[in-house]
Amino acid sequence: MADRPDIGDVREFNNALIEEFRANGGKVAGQFAGANLLLLTTTGARSGQPRVSPLAYFRIDGKLIIIGSFAGSPRDPAWVHNLRANPRARVEVGAETGVQALDVTARELPIADREDVLPKVVAAAPVVAEYQANTSRVIPLFELQPA
Repeated sequence: MADRPDIGDVREFNNALIEEFRANGGKVAGQFAGANLLLLTTTGARSGQPRVSPLAYFRIDGKLIIIGSFAGSPRDPAWVHNLRANPRARVEVGAETGVQALDVTARELPIADREDVLPKVVAAAPVVAEYQANTSRVIPLFELQPA
């Protein structure tokens, strides 16, 4: 089973990615160059403060899908807990005209829907199957719907 990523390393990496994303109209270099990335701003479940997370996203059957893989960690990422506590969020998505912001409501996919969508996510990003194989938790999928 995968170990939980070091929170300090994750924050440092995420902060640099967020800065690059915003400075370059949603485009980033390095390992995520060309990937579909968005910035998800949730409300902290305990703190009530805004929390920004850079995430890969997928367009599946016309729906905007994000996954709580945390690279196969045994725990859900903090943003999953935040969305479960408060499903209202904001996303920033790169576009031809720069970054576009959109208010959304997150809906965690129930198991039946998840089982239908997961193979399509894995087809787009095979590493997701590896992440699921490395953890005993069910990796959650969320649909982001315009608010």
